[in-house]
Amino acid sequence: MQKTCKRKQLQPDGRSQKTPKSTTEEPYPCHHRPTAEECRAIRDKLLALHGFPPEFLKYRRHRLMKMEPFSNEAQSEPLINSDDGDHKEESVLDGLIKIVLSQNTTELNSQKAFASLKSVFPTWEDVYAAETKSLENAIRCGGLAPRKASCIKNVLSCLHERKGKLCLEYLRDLSVDEIKSELSNFKGVGPKTVACVLMFNLQQDDFPVDTHVFEIARAIGWVPAVADRNKTYLHLNRRIPNELKFDLNCLLYTHGKLCRKCTMKGSSQKKLKSKDCSCPLSVNVVEG
Repeated sequence: MQKTCKRKQLQPDGRSQKTPKSTTEEPYPCHHRPTAEECRAIRDKLLALHGFPPEFLKYRRHRLMKMEPFSNEAQSEPLINSDDGDHKEESVLDGLIKIVLSQNTTELNSQKAFASLKSVFPTWEDVYAAETKSLENAIRCGGLAPRKASCIKNVLSCLHERKGKLCLEYLRDLSVDEIKSELSNFKGVGPKTVACVLMFNLQQDDFPVDTHVFEIARAIGWVPAVADRNKTYLHLNRRIPNELKFDLNCLLYTHGKLCRKCTMKGSSQKKLKSKDCSCPLSVNVVEG
């Protein structure tokens, strides 16, 4: 029997996890970094190093299309290769499930898992009606198939039970706090997933904190060394200017994946403390 909607959320190890209540909270009021100038400088350095990540271009374009033509971000400098040819905006439900499938696996594997899912089950109604084992088999290439299948089935069951249809487009008309409350009803949908849906699919000014962003933020002193991911999320969302959040988040995530120095084993600051300045973030490291 499918479990009903619950407020409780699970980390990958099965423990409950709370979603940050609001990005207006400030866990480190005396920590005055990053400044707006630092954020812009890091954005520019990483853009010069990597270019803008092509996998995020379509989301950036949809953001700009929905903005007021004279907003700060809409008027920001154009990015390299800013048109990837994909003009169709994905549904919020598609976006949520893609993010669920991306957990604890590579981008390539998560893309394969979503493609396999849509090939076997063309509609979300088909997924809802399917046996859980069949869903697991369809997404197995993405890893953690039983846990992800359970989460997907729970999301669809909750939507069917509460809304009578498998659609999340109603979230577009809600406030950020209301969206967080709605998505937190789904068991297995945690804070990072909620933040990603806000930023990528709902064009909100949010700043998700994944492992890469978290480690880099600690390494360069944007949060105290004792910070955890939830407090880092709250602090960075307060400090980073809204018009820089999307670009900076995508670039920090990409840099964390590609930079050998940032991904080597060891404490965050030791990774970047080196005479080798090949990493543009190494000059921003501060003593803990």
